[in-house]
Amino acid sequence: MIIGGGDEAGRGAVIGPLIVSVICVSKGKERRLSDIGVRDSKLLTRRKRDFLFDEIKDICEEVKYYAITNEEINSAMRSGVSINQLEAMRFAQLVDELQSNMKRMYVDSPDVRAERFGMRIGLSSKKPMQVLGIKGNGKQKGSIRVISEHKADARYPVVSAASIIAKVIRDREMERIERESGVEIGSGYPSDRYTVEAIKTNLASKRLNPYIREYWKTLERIKQRKIKEFEGFS
Repeated sequence: MIIGGGDEAGRGAVIGPLIVSVICVSKGKERRLSDIGVRDSKLLTRRKRDFLFDEIKDICEEVKYYAITNEEINSAMRSGVSINQLEAMRFAQLVDELQSNMKRMYVDSPDVRAERFGMRIGLSSKKPMQVLGIKGNGKQKGSIRVISEHKADARYPVVSAASIIAKVIRDREMERIERESGVEIGSGYPSDRYTVEAIKTNLASKRLNPYIREYWKTLERIKQRKIKEFEGFS
């Protein structure tokens, strides 16, 4: 049986893309993910994530990811599409691209109602899905069983593996942005002082404009120069 995992990296950032990743592995090989040290990417050093990236690709049947650019995020939010909806659409796209006959997929949910995120993926996918915990979501023949949970990246190795893939790709994208812009931007998250300084500098230079999310409250706080308030924001 083929099982899958889905997770993202960069959701809470103000600079850089949001990366979504889906991996699938045969049930017999799932244990190998734990054996090589796969766990939530936030608990691993960058060196360890980089090492595991290739190991995960060797173990898995398929590994897919999609970089949601800030231009795409900004456009979606201007059109009234929430970040949850956009993320679910891109997860569905990756699932539709899989060649493997995946029977079950675990997803780390950003929605306050965990099952609702799984339903959003199902509604956007061309493949039949049964979302665990959704009433009236009858099982269809050949459907993928979707388990959408909070903190799934800490519970299921397949989700942890997807989180590592997403994080490594995002790290590489951040390096590319630094090279192209010539600005040290740090992690791109609002808790990073390098990110704060980069956005402050960008108010004049505009070099980072293509990589910044327009609709983040943190961005408005920087523009208003309420730095003390900003540093306590999470």
